[in-house]
Amino acid sequence: MSVSPWRGRPRLAWLTAVVLLLALDQLSKAWFASTIALGTAIEVTTWFNLVHVLNTGAAFSLLAEAGGWQRVFFIAIGFAVVVPITFVCLARQVEPLERVAGALLVAGGSGNLIDRIASGAVTDFLDLHWRGLHWPAFNLADVFIVLAAGAWILMSLRPAVASSKGAS
Repeated sequence: MSVSPWRGRPRLAWLTAVVLLLALDQLSKAWFASTIALGTAIEVTTWFNLVHVLNTGAAFSLLAEAGGWQRVFFIAIGFAVVVPITFVCLARQVEPLERVAGALLVAGGSGNLIDRIASGAVTDFLDLHWRGLHWPAFNLADVFIVLAAGAWILMSLRPAVASSKGAS
């Protein structure tokens, strides 16, 4: 029987997960940005392309054409999300699935935050499409954020465990 080196060290495991996910996000963005010319696409399948686009807006390019003020706004929102979740995951005792969701959200939010601070836009490279309809391009940070949201939705659907002490 082997004992996990992370057992008893959930904060260290959380920090390691965030760093690895953030590195994966940033390395993938850098690789695709250096491999695919801006604004072009490489067809992988009939429903999936690799692209290189810059998004100055939020999800679905929301506010992308807002004139520049959105950069500061999205940076502020990024910090407003990443900092408290980091604090909760490191300072509080949270259940493992909540810590995983927090790591995904902090890594994804930080990855897009780094892009916004560095260049004012997020590098997207994944493009799903079907019969001429394209889902907005996205990146690994976006995938991490969606997975975190999905985990939190699943956690919220679980029935609450009632305390047996004091309940009669």
